[in-house]
Amino acid sequence: MSAASSPPPPSSAGPSAPSACAQPGCTGTIVDGYCDICGSPPVVSASANAPAAHVPAAHVPAPRPPVTTPPASAPDGRCRQGGCSGTVVDGYCDVCGSPPSAQASSGATSGGTVGSGSTGSTGRTGSTRTGSSRSSGRRGMLGAGLVEVPRVPYRDPSTAVMRDPQVAEGKRFCSSCGEPVGRSRGDRPGRTEGYCPKCRAAFSFTPKLGPGDLVGGQYGVLGCLAHGGLGWIYLAKDRNVSDRWVVLKGLLDSGDADAIEAAKAERAFLAEVEHPNIVKIYNFVEHDGDGYIVMEYVGGQSLKDILLQRRSDSGEEALPVAQAIAYALEVLRAFDYLHAQGLVYCDFKPDNVIQSEEQLRLIDLGGVRRLEDQDGAIYGTVGYQAPEIADVGPSITSDLYTVGRALAVLSFPFKGYTRAYADSLPPRAEVPLLQRFESFDRFLRRATHKDPAQRFQDAAEMAEQLTGVLREVLAAEDGVPRPAPSTLFGPERFAAGAAGAAGDPGGPGDGTAALPPVPPATAAAALPVPLADRDDPAAGFLAGLTALDPEQLAAAIATAPERTHEVRLALARVKVELGAFQDAAALLDELALERPDDWRIEWARAVAILAEGRVDEAGARFDRLYQRLPGEAAPKLALAYCREQSAPAEAVRLYELVWRTDQNYIGAAFGIARMHLAAGDHGGAVAALDSVPETSIRYVPAQIAAVATAVRGRPAADLTAADLVAAGDRLTGLRLDGERRDRLAAEVLEAALDWLVDGPGAGGGTRGGALLGAQLAEAPLRGLLERTYRELARLTRDRDECRLLIDAANTVRPRTLL
Repeated sequence: MSAASSPPPPSSAGPSAPSACAQPGCTGTIVDGYCDICGSPPVVSASANAPAAHVPAAHVPAPRPPVTTPPASAPDGRCRQGGCSGTVVDGYCDVCGSPPSAQASSGATSGGTVGSGSTGSTGRTGSTRTGSSRSSGRRGMLGAGLVEVPRVPYRDPSTAVMRDPQVAEGKRFCSSCGEPVGRSRGDRPGRTEGYCPKCRAAFSFTPKLGPGDLVGGQYGVLGCLAHGGLGWIYLAKDRNVSDRWVVLKGLLDSGDADAIEAAKAERAFLAEVEHPNIVKIYNFVEHDGDGYIVMEYVGGQSLKDILLQRRSDSGEEALPVAQAIAYALEVLRAFDYLHAQGLVYCDFKPDNVIQSEEQLRLIDLGGVRRLEDQDGAIYGTVGYQAPEIADVGPSITSDLYTVGRALAVLSFPFKGYTRAYADSLPPRAEVPLLQRFESFDRFLRRATHKDPAQRFQDAAEMAEQLTGVLREVLAAEDGVPRPAPSTLFGPERFAAGAAGAAGDPGGPGDGTAALPPVPPATAAAALPVPLADRDDPAAGFLAGLTALDPEQLAAAIATAPERTHEVRLALARVKVELGAFQDAAALLDELALERPDDWRIEWARAVAILAEGRVDEAGARFDRLYQRLPGEAAPKLALAYCREQSAPAEAVRLYELVWRTDQNYIGAAFGIARMHLAAGDHGGAVAALDSVPETSIRYVPAQIAAVATAVRGRPAADLTAADLVAAGDRLTGLRLDGERRDRLAAEVLEAALDWLVDGPGAGGGTRGGALLGAQLAEAPLRGLLERTYRELARLTRDRDECRLLIDAANTVRPRTLL
């Protein structure tokens, strides 16, 4: 197995000639979107705004031992920051992390748009195209249909051919040892063919095909499109199939064994690959002793060029996070397919995926290999490649690592990702985007964890969590909820705190909190329950028991025909609800020995610890589960509850995160209201309760809680006439019957009388408005409250309470002369 990292590969496409820097007095050229001497971006002319055509780029085989970013001969890519000796790589210095200094210019570049990865010659998008053409403005399927991603117009292939195909000196490296080759010395220009001075391997950067060549008796060459690690890439027409456009991808060096093997591997694997997000391979032909892979032409822009263009056009250093996530989801679809075929991609990065119109295509599959192949060459790129590759080889988790790294590079200014943070992420406190979106930060940190066992284990799992994160991001940006059922958890069992607020506010004037604290056991019981494995033999049996209470469920489980994993997991949950914590712990220990990777066991432990009242310890466990499941609401709900006492602001933030995204989790709304009320913010609490939609079964309990919140336990000095009238109107609108309505009415009337007698409303007379059908004045309200007390006394079956209510009625009744 060869080494697991490689020097930065040559660009997958280039301009007809290196574009000259337009800055006055500068003799540099534009490389990777910036001048390699002064660091300025190119000045984009009107014609250069046309999107570049892209084709699959090839790979550079990684030498052993691993080679880090190769030194470039001065002044190629030199950082212009004072005292720094680094070079600019992908738009940032590889030592100090600074971007190249931009200077104002009114000049114009030559050679058209330039960017690393895939760049063609100057020219506007053409109108000729073989096959059908889409031009609708409809939303595509990117980002699970949730994200409107700007379309990238299809480019006429004929405009993408390079006028003067050359490989920039800064992109010339030995395919064997990774050392720079073909570099100029003094006045002597660099050679395009020769031998590496270090390992003596032959190199050639001269195109082997020219316009007019007929390859395999079928493919007429128009010219070069790009140069990649495995050689030149050519545009051709298939004379046998309606002159359709195709791409010929050749070898870097016919004497390079690794390159030859990579090409053969690509041919063998990809001829059978059929996926809408993966470029299609048509054929494999030979010409003058060299082999060429024939694949479809994909006209569009690589994600790297889309990023560079955004930097150039708007000065933004990253893509919108939702757009970047949408791209990653499409890549994960392709990876899920490849992994199911027993293949790993190995060298994913933004250069290797192209958007054409509304579709994403994975290209440059020269590094693809079978999972069981541990002897072939390994391809990778510094800054994206997983750290364990050199020791254990590629795997599904190392593939997913590259997607996480690429997503980070696309979504925020990731300075130093090839050096200082080559195998880590910057601290969250240093990246505003990660501070704003905690779930996205947690997702990236799991995806790029140094320990493969801590990462996502398959592409479908990773995509599922990323989709949940995307829903949170979109809801935070526009305030519109993006609800979706979880595939891992059932619904919230009940809204913790809602029953107390809605059911029994107690006797008149009892002073209890409008939204009393939720006991830990109640909070634990309210949490969503992880779904059972449908492949378990007892899954059907357990599905029929969901409506039973804990005692009935425990008895039913005892009759299960088989003591399966799911049966014992369900029994452990029931033991927790019954308070048999030691029995539950013994069951969970037994299950953990059998399936240590089942996260639901840890979830059950955390719920049990919470139910016992060990809130802080439970919080630490739920925090780790949030790290593992960043797209799920359940861990956030649990963690929010655990933070109510120790970190109230954190609890509010987590509850709001859940509620803003999915309003099916009513417990989050009550949690927000509870926290606002605890802080003395009655208005914020009422607003949270008002946000419960009328379609929810918890709408009426929320409105009842809002009535109580407006008046219960508040000093008369804090109330206003508007508060009292609004509470009365809210209660009237609920159309409640019987004792529940009268108890709430008594509370509102009591608060109103306190306000009139001892508060701001003192002084007699009418204070404006009506309350529950009576004028907001002392006499009318006393009469109404007396009648309400007497009606409550009639309804109650408790003799002591009845006596207290009659005494209260006699005390409050209006004074008369009779």
